[in-house]
Amino acid sequence: MKTIKDKDIYCLIGNPVSKSLSPIIHNSYFELIGENSIYFTFEIKEEELELILEAFKILNVKGFNVTIPHKITIINYLDEVSENVKVLGAVNTVRNLNGKLIGFNTDGKGFLKSLEMEKIDVKDKKILVLGAGGAANAISVSLAMEGVKSIIIANRTISKAETLSDRISSYFPKIEVKYDSLKLENVKKKEVDMIVNCTSVGMYPNQTESPIDIEGFKENLIVYDIIYKPKKTRLLQLAEFKGYKTINGISMLINQGLCSQEIWLGKKDLFFLENFEKIRRILKNYIE
Repeated sequence: MKTIKDKDIYCLIGNPVSKSLSPIIHNSYFELIGENSIYFTFEIKEEELELILEAFKILNVKGFNVTIPHKITIINYLDEVSENVKVLGAVNTVRNLNGKLIGFNTDGKGFLKSLEMEKIDVKDKKILVLGAGGAANAISVSLAMEGVKSIIIANRTISKAETLSDRISSYFPKIEVKYDSLKLENVKKKEVDMIVNCTSVGMYPNQTESPIDIEGFKENLIVYDIIYKPKKTRLLQLAEFKGYKTINGISMLINQGLCSQEIWLGKKDLFFLENFEKIRRILKNYIE
C-alpha cells in the first residue's frame, strides 16, 4: 500500500485558504488521470513566505498554487518567472524544476477560457474591474490583450488602482484606461458592458457585503464575480435581482487549475471540456 511519502506533493499557499476548493479539483484530477500525487493547502503569513519556499525545495514539493495575499510579493523569492508574469506582475502557479522555483500565471488564461465557454466576446467593450491585486492584474491585462475598448480599475485604495491603470496603459497605449474608488464617483455606469469583481468582498467572512452599489448600470450588463464560494455572492444576488447575466468564479477556477496541471506535468491540451465537466460535477456538493 502506497503512503503519502510515496506521492508527489502539490499544494496551495495563501491566507486564508481553509475554504478553498483547489484540493478537491486537483486531487480529483490526479485520480482521473491515474497520477500518484496529492494536493494540500497551507495557510502562510507574509513574514513566513521566504522560509516556506526554502522548505518546499528541501521537501521536493513538485508545484504549488498561490492565492491572496502572496501573488505579487512571491515574485521576489522565485528563481525565474515566465514571460507572461513579467507583463502581469503576479504569480498563481509555481513549478519546482530540480530545485528551481519557476513562477507562472494561469489566471488570465482561465478567465478567458471561462468567457469562451459562455460565448462572451469582450472586443470593443467597456469593462469595470473591481480590485487592483494579483487577479485584477492578470484579468485586466488579459482583457486588454483581447481588444477591449476601455478598462476602469476601481479599488478601495485609489493609489493601487492608479498604479495598475498606469501599468496597463504602458503596455496597451491604444486602450482607454481609467481608475476610481469603489464608490464609482467618476464612472459613467450606463456605458459599462461588464463588471469583473476581483476583490475578496463577498467571500468568507464578508459574505453579506457587496463591493459596489449595483444601481444605475445598463440593462444588458454582465456581472462576473471571480469568487466561487459562496456560489452566489451578495454582488451576484443583487445583479440577478436586476436581471443581469451573472457568472461566478467556478469556471475560471477549474480552467486555471487545468492550466496549472499542464505546467506541473509538462503536458499540453489536457482535454479541457471533458475534464472540466467531470470536475464541475464533483464540486457540486461543495459549493454553497
